[in-house]
Amino acid sequence: MDSKERFTAHAGDYVKYRPGYPAEAIDCLMEACGLIPGMAVADVGAGTGKLTGLLLAKGLTVYAVEPNDAMRGAMELSLAGTPGFVPLKAAAEETGLPGACVDAVTAAQAFHWFDRARFRDECRRVLKPGGKAALVWNRRDLTDPFMAAYENVREAIRNDTPKMNLRDIDEAAYASFFAGYKIYRFRSGQCLDYEGLVGRALSSSQAPRPGHSNYEPLREALLGLFEQYQVNGLVTLVMQSEVVVGEV
Repeated sequence: MDSKERFTAHAGDYVKYRPGYPAEAIDCLMEACGLIPGMAVADVGAGTGKLTGLLLAKGLTVYAVEPNDAMRGAMELSLAGTPGFVPLKAAAEETGLPGACVDAVTAAQAFHWFDRARFRDECRRVLKPGGKAALVWNRRDLTDPFMAAYENVREAIRNDTPKMNLRDIDEAAYASFFAGYKIYRFRSGQCLDYEGLVGRALSSSQAPRPGHSNYEPLREALLGLFEQYQVNGLVTLVMQSEVVVGEV
């Protein structure tokens, strides 16, 4: 399956169960990129608009670049009519934007899907002089016992698509992409009931959908995990939000 289509069946769960990003992470991104209201940003691999909406709330014009119709459609549904919102059907490596038109390029939870060399070239083309790129992530904290167990379930019970591991994006990957960069980290978390935990798992492109032989085993494994770790009917996904800003 083309990587651009891997989230087609997961868009609804992505909208409902994926978390956004902490306010302090967005404030950090704004400051590190030198952004103020009225400036323009290309949010590439915008998905359902988790980061796009937060940037729009800061008074930015946001070109939300997303090739997947289901993900972009969900974003357009939630953000339609928001001042500064410009959705675009395009790929990270070829956005279709004019040259030197944006003050920053962002990519949230998406960089690992891109052809990095071509994306870097595209960033250089669309950025105004002095503009920066920012990569934003919610990374699972695997030092937490529940998170480690949750990760083991996700790894063991998945669909048939090729594995894509966010942990492969490390400082070596950043060093090869940026001319110079700085990393900012913030603690974050997401409290979920059982159905929320299932929905969060199903938002992954690697999760089996209903009808797949691994779908019921995934639900059962998550139920066992939930019953072991829940407190007052909730479990907490412990995460670290990461903002990486630099020149390209």
